[in-house]
Amino acid sequence: MKMIKFVKGMGVWAVCVAMGLSAKTGAAEELIVTNGTKIAFMGDSITQFGGSNPGGYVNLVIKGLEANGLKVAPIKAGISGHKSNDMLARVDRDVISKKPDIMTLSCGVNDVWHGDRGVPLEPYKTNITAIVDKAQAANIKVVILTSTLINDMNNPNSLKLDAYNDFLRSLAKERKLPLADLSADMKEIMKAKGTRANLTVDGVHMALKGDVMMATGVLRALGLNQAQLDKAHEAWLDMPDTCLIQAKFTLRQYEKFEAKAEALTNKPPVNAYINAQFSKFIEAETK
Repeated sequence: MKMIKFVKGMGVWAVCVAMGLSAKTGAAEELIVTNGTKIAFMGDSITQFGGSNPGGYVNLVIKGLEANGLKVAPIKAGISGHKSNDMLARVDRDVISKKPDIMTLSCGVNDVWHGDRGVPLEPYKTNITAIVDKAQAANIKVVILTSTLINDMNNPNSLKLDAYNDFLRSLAKERKLPLADLSADMKEIMKAKGTRANLTVDGVHMALKGDVMMATGVLRALGLNQAQLDKAHEAWLDMPDTCLIQAKFTLRQYEKFEAKAEALTNKPPVNAYINAQFSKFIEAETK
Protein backbone atom coordinates (compact mmCIF):
# COMPACT_ATOMS: atom_id res chain seq x y z
CA MET A 1 0.00 0.00 0.00
CA LYS A 2 1.38 3.38 -1.00
CA MET A 3 1.58 6.17 1.55
CA ILE A 4 -0.82 8.97 0.77
CA LYS A 5 -0.55 12.64 1.53
CA PHE A 6 -3.88 14.39 1.73
CA VAL A 7 -4.29 17.70 -0.04
CA LYS A 8 -7.17 20.12 -0.09
CA GLY A 9 -9.76 19.07 -2.64
CA MET A 10 -8.37 15.56 -3.06
CA GLY A 11 -11.00 13.60 -4.96
CA VAL A 12 -11.83 9.92 -5.29
CA TRP A 13 -9.59 9.57 -8.36
CA ALA A 14 -6.61 10.98 -6.47
CA VAL A 15 -7.25 8.59 -3.59
CA CYS A 16 -7.51 5.68 -6.04
CA VAL A 17 -4.21 6.61 -7.66
CA ALA A 18 -2.40 7.24 -4.38
CA MET A 19 -3.53 3.99 -2.83
CA GLY A 20 -3.12 1.89 -5.95
CA LEU A 21 -6.70 0.67 -5.67
CA SER A 22 -7.94 -2.17 -7.85
CA ALA A 23 -4.41 -3.45 -8.39
CA LYS A 24 -5.58 -6.72 -6.86
CA THR A 25 -4.74 -10.34 -7.60
CA GLY A 26 -7.13 -11.47 -10.32
CA ALA A 27 -6.96 -8.28 -12.39
CA ALA A 28 -6.16 -8.92 -16.05
CA GLU A 29 -2.40 -9.07 -16.55
CA GLU A 30 -2.77 -7.74 -20.09
CA LEU A 31 -5.36 -5.80 -22.03
CA ILE A 32 -8.29 -8.06 -22.92
CA VAL A 33 -10.15 -5.44 -25.00
CA THR A 34 -9.56 -4.63 -28.66
CA ASN A 35 -11.40 -2.44 -31.17
CA GLY A 36 -14.86 -3.86 -31.77
CA THR A 37 -14.99 -5.92 -28.58
CA LYS A 38 -18.57 -6.50 -27.42
CA ILE A 39 -18.94 -6.06 -23.67
CA ALA A 40 -22.10 -7.08 -21.82
CA PHE A 41 -22.68 -5.38 -18.47
CA MET A 42 -24.83 -7.74 -16.38
CA GLY A 43 -26.19 -6.45 -13.10
CA ASP A 44 -28.93 -4.87 -11.04
CA SER A 45 -30.04 -1.24 -10.64
CA ILE A 46 -26.47 -0.06 -10.00
CA THR A 47 -25.58 -1.36 -13.46
CA GLN A 48 -28.87 -0.20 -15.01
CA PHE A 49 -28.27 3.36 -13.77
CA GLY A 50 -24.60 2.92 -14.68
CA GLY A 51 -25.74 2.67 -18.28
CA SER A 52 -28.62 5.15 -18.28
CA ASN A 53 -26.98 8.01 -16.36
CA PRO A 54 -24.49 10.02 -18.45
CA GLY A 55 -21.92 9.69 -15.67
CA GLY A 56 -22.78 6.08 -14.77
CA TYR A 57 -19.94 3.59 -14.44
CA VAL A 58 -20.91 1.70 -17.61
CA ASN A 59 -20.74 4.88 -19.68
CA LEU A 60 -17.48 5.89 -17.98
CA VAL A 61 -15.95 2.53 -18.88
CA ILE A 62 -16.98 2.98 -22.52
CA LYS A 63 -15.60 6.53 -22.59
CA GLY A 64 -12.41 5.47 -20.82
CA LEU A 65 -11.76 2.79 -23.42
CA GLU A 66 -12.48 5.25 -26.25
CA ALA A 67 -9.94 7.65 -24.73
CA ASN A 68 -7.37 4.90 -25.23
CA GLY A 69 -8.35 4.26 -28.85
CA LEU A 70 -10.62 1.30 -28.11
CA LYS A 71 -14.12 1.55 -29.57
CA VAL A 72 -16.31 -1.15 -28.01
CA ALA A 73 -19.91 -2.27 -28.50
CA PRO A 74 -21.75 -2.23 -25.14
CA ILE A 75 -24.64 -4.49 -24.21
CA LYS A 76 -26.40 -2.90 -21.25
CA ALA A 77 -27.99 -5.70 -19.21
CA GLY A 78 -28.71 -4.17 -15.80
CA ILE A 79 -32.24 -4.49 -14.38
CA SER A 80 -33.34 -2.84 -11.16
CA GLY A 81 -34.10 -5.16 -8.26
CA HIS A 82 -32.54 -8.23 -9.80
CA LYS A 83 -30.77 -10.84 -7.73
CA SER A 84 -28.63 -13.82 -8.69
CA ASN A 85 -31.63 -16.03 -9.43
CA ASP A 86 -33.11 -13.36 -11.73
CA MET A 87 -29.82 -12.93 -13.58
CA LEU A 88 -29.44 -16.68 -14.02
CA ALA A 89 -32.94 -16.83 -15.49
CA ARG A 90 -32.18 -14.17 -18.11
CA VAL A 91 -28.47 -14.56 -18.89
CA ASP A 92 -29.22 -16.58 -22.04
CA ARG A 93 -31.65 -13.97 -23.36
CA ASP A 94 -29.91 -10.76 -22.27
CA VAL A 95 -26.26 -11.73 -22.69
CA ILE A 96 -25.40 -15.05 -24.34
CA SER A 97 -27.82 -14.66 -27.27
CA LYS A 98 -26.11 -11.35 -28.13
CA LYS A 99 -22.69 -13.04 -28.42
CA PRO A 100 -20.48 -10.67 -26.44
CA ASP A 101 -16.75 -11.22 -26.09
CA ILE A 102 -16.74 -10.13 -22.44
CA MET A 103 -19.35 -10.02 -19.67
CA THR A 104 -18.91 -8.04 -16.48
CA LEU A 105 -20.96 -9.54 -13.66
CA SER A 106 -22.14 -7.32 -10.80
CA CYS A 107 -24.46 -9.20 -8.45
CA GLY A 108 -24.95 -9.48 -4.71
CA VAL A 109 -26.34 -6.26 -3.24
CA ASN A 110 -30.01 -7.20 -3.69
CA ASP A 111 -29.38 -10.81 -2.64
CA VAL A 112 -28.52 -9.39 0.79
CA TRP A 113 -30.36 -6.03 0.87
CA HIS A 114 -33.77 -7.59 0.13
CA GLY A 115 -33.70 -9.50 3.42
CA ASP A 116 -36.26 -12.32 3.49
CA ARG A 117 -36.84 -11.81 -0.25
CA GLY A 118 -33.13 -12.09 -0.92
CA VAL A 119 -30.97 -15.08 -1.80
CA PRO A 120 -29.05 -16.89 0.97
CA LEU A 121 -25.33 -17.47 0.49
CA GLU A 122 -25.38 -21.11 -0.66
CA PRO A 123 -28.05 -20.64 -3.37
CA TYR A 124 -26.22 -17.45 -4.37
CA LYS A 125 -23.02 -19.44 -4.89
CA THR A 126 -24.94 -21.95 -7.03
CA ASN A 127 -26.56 -19.20 -9.12
CA ILE A 128 -23.35 -17.25 -9.74
CA THR A 129 -21.43 -20.40 -10.62
CA ALA A 130 -24.15 -21.37 -13.10
CA ILE A 131 -24.04 -17.89 -14.72
CA VAL A 132 -20.27 -18.14 -15.10
CA ASP A 133 -20.56 -21.70 -16.44
CA LYS A 134 -23.06 -20.60 -19.09
CA ALA A 135 -20.91 -17.67 -20.16
CA GLN A 136 -17.72 -19.70 -20.33
CA ALA A 137 -19.47 -22.44 -22.31
CA ALA A 138 -20.31 -19.73 -24.85
CA ASN A 139 -16.64 -18.59 -24.92
CA ILE A 140 -17.46 -15.34 -23.14
CA LYS A 141 -14.72 -13.89 -20.91
CA VAL A 142 -16.23 -13.14 -17.49
CA VAL A 143 -15.04 -10.23 -15.36
CA ILE A 144 -16.19 -10.53 -11.73
CA LEU A 145 -17.14 -7.40 -9.77
CA THR A 146 -17.38 -7.67 -6.00
CA SER A 147 -20.45 -5.96 -4.58
CA THR A 148 -20.25 -2.44 -3.20
CA LEU A 149 -21.22 -1.60 0.36
CA ILE A 150 -24.71 -1.13 1.75
CA ASN A 151 -24.73 2.19 3.64
CA ASP A 152 -21.35 1.79 5.36
CA MET A 153 -18.71 -0.75 6.35
CA ASN A 154 -20.30 -1.54 9.71
CA ASN A 155 -23.88 -1.88 8.50
CA PRO A 156 -25.19 -5.42 9.21
CA ASN A 157 -26.00 -5.86 5.52
CA SER A 158 -22.47 -4.91 4.50
CA LEU A 159 -21.04 -7.31 7.05
CA LYS A 160 -23.29 -10.06 5.70
CA LEU A 161 -22.24 -9.16 2.15
CA ASP A 162 -18.58 -9.82 3.04
CA ALA A 163 -19.14 -13.59 2.76
CA TYR A 164 -20.71 -13.16 -0.69
CA ASN A 165 -17.72 -11.13 -1.82
CA ASP A 166 -15.29 -13.66 -0.38
CA PHE A 167 -16.97 -16.28 -2.56
CA LEU A 168 -16.63 -14.04 -5.64
CA ARG A 169 -12.93 -13.58 -4.94
CA SER A 170 -12.39 -17.32 -4.55
CA LEU A 171 -14.37 -18.05 -7.73
CA ALA A 172 -12.34 -15.52 -9.70
CA LYS A 173 -9.11 -17.04 -8.39
CA GLU A 174 -10.24 -20.61 -9.08
CA ARG A 175 -11.38 -19.83 -12.64
CA LYS A 176 -8.54 -17.35 -13.30
CA LEU A 177 -11.04 -14.60 -14.07
CA PRO A 178 -10.29 -10.86 -13.98
CA LEU A 179 -11.56 -9.35 -10.73
CA ALA A 180 -12.60 -5.78 -9.99
CA ASP A 181 -12.61 -5.80 -6.19
CA LEU A 182 -14.94 -2.83 -5.79
CA SER A 183 -15.88 -3.73 -2.23
CA ALA A 184 -12.25 -3.45 -1.14
CA ASP A 185 -11.81 -0.23 -3.14
CA MET A 186 -14.89 1.33 -1.57
CA LYS A 187 -13.74 0.41 1.93
CA GLU A 188 -10.32 1.97 1.35
CA ILE A 189 -11.83 5.22 0.05
CA MET A 190 -14.28 5.42 2.94
CA LYS A 191 -11.46 4.80 5.42
CA ALA A 192 -9.49 7.64 3.84
CA LYS A 193 -12.28 10.16 3.33
CA GLY A 194 -15.13 9.09 5.63
CA THR A 195 -18.45 10.81 4.97
CA ARG A 196 -16.68 13.18 2.54
CA ALA A 197 -16.30 10.33 0.06
CA ASN A 198 -19.78 11.01 -1.40
CA LEU A 199 -19.80 7.66 -3.19
CA THR A 200 -23.56 7.01 -3.12
CA VAL A 201 -26.79 8.96 -3.32
CA ASP A 202 -28.71 6.74 -0.89
CA GLY A 203 -26.21 4.37 0.69
CA VAL A 204 -26.47 1.89 -2.19
CA HIS A 205 -26.77 3.52 -5.63
CA MET A 206 -23.75 5.32 -6.94
CA ALA A 207 -23.19 9.06 -6.99
CA LEU A 208 -20.73 10.33 -9.60
CA LYS A 209 -17.70 9.69 -7.36
CA GLY A 210 -18.90 6.12 -6.80
CA ASP A 211 -19.31 5.59 -10.52
CA VAL A 212 -15.75 6.87 -11.04
CA MET A 213 -14.54 4.35 -8.46
CA MET A 214 -16.43 1.50 -10.15
CA ALA A 215 -15.30 2.43 -13.66
CA THR A 216 -11.69 2.66 -12.50
CA GLY A 217 -11.87 -0.83 -11.01
CA VAL A 218 -13.51 -2.32 -14.10
CA LEU A 219 -11.02 -0.70 -16.48
CA ARG A 220 -8.11 -2.01 -14.45
CA ALA A 221 -9.68 -5.48 -14.46
CA LEU A 222 -9.91 -5.20 -18.25
CA GLY A 223 -6.15 -4.71 -18.28
CA LEU A 224 -5.62 -0.94 -18.49
CA ASN A 225 -2.39 0.27 -16.90
CA GLN A 226 -2.05 3.45 -14.85
CA ALA A 227 -1.12 5.64 -17.82
CA GLN A 228 -4.21 4.41 -19.66
CA LEU A 229 -6.37 4.97 -16.58
CA ASP A 230 -5.05 8.53 -16.40
CA LYS A 231 -6.16 9.07 -20.01
CA ALA A 232 -9.58 7.72 -19.13
CA HIS A 233 -9.91 10.06 -16.15
CA GLU A 234 -8.87 13.05 -18.24
CA ALA A 235 -11.60 12.18 -20.75
CA TRP A 236 -14.18 11.87 -17.96
CA LEU A 237 -13.48 15.37 -16.66
CA ASP A 238 -15.19 17.06 -19.60
CA MET A 239 -18.03 14.63 -20.27
CA PRO A 240 -21.23 16.72 -20.36
CA ASP A 241 -24.16 16.25 -17.98
CA THR A 242 -22.35 13.82 -15.69
CA CYS A 243 -22.71 15.74 -12.42
CA LEU A 244 -26.38 16.20 -11.50
CA ILE A 245 -27.08 18.64 -8.67
CA GLN A 246 -30.56 19.05 -7.22
CA ALA A 247 -31.34 22.58 -6.01
CA LYS A 248 -34.00 23.34 -3.41
CA PHE A 249 -36.52 26.14 -3.95
CA THR A 250 -39.62 27.47 -2.29
CA LEU A 251 -42.80 27.52 -4.36
CA ARG A 252 -42.53 31.33 -4.51
CA GLN A 253 -39.01 31.12 -5.93
CA TYR A 254 -40.04 28.43 -8.40
CA GLU A 255 -42.96 30.50 -9.66
CA LYS A 256 -40.66 33.48 -10.20
CA PHE A 257 -38.40 31.31 -12.35
CA GLU A 258 -41.49 30.08 -14.17
CA ALA A 259 -42.56 33.65 -14.92
CA LYS A 260 -39.10 34.53 -16.25
CA ALA A 261 -39.10 31.47 -18.51
CA GLU A 262 -42.59 32.32 -19.77
CA ALA A 263 -41.45 35.85 -20.66
CA LEU A 264 -38.78 34.54 -23.04
CA THR A 265 -39.50 34.21 -26.75
CA ASN A 266 -38.88 30.45 -26.86
CA LYS A 267 -40.73 29.87 -23.55
CA PRO A 268 -38.57 26.99 -22.27
CA PRO A 269 -39.88 24.64 -19.56
CA VAL A 270 -39.11 26.10 -16.17
CA ASN A 271 -36.73 23.27 -15.20
CA ALA A 272 -34.78 23.75 -18.43
CA TYR A 273 -34.57 27.48 -17.72
CA ILE A 274 -33.31 26.90 -14.15
CA ASN A 275 -30.73 24.36 -15.35
CA ALA A 276 -29.49 26.77 -18.02
CA GLN A 277 -29.05 29.57 -15.48
CA PHE A 278 -27.29 27.26 -13.04
CA SER A 279 -24.97 25.97 -15.78
CA LYS A 280 -23.99 29.56 -16.67
CA PHE A 281 -23.15 30.20 -13.01
CA ILE A 282 -21.02 27.05 -12.78
CA GLU A 283 -19.14 27.91 -15.98
CA ALA A 284 -18.38 31.40 -14.67
CA GLU A 285 -17.23 30.08 -11.29
CA THR A 286 -14.95 27.38 -12.70
CA LYS A 287 -13.16 29.38 -15.44
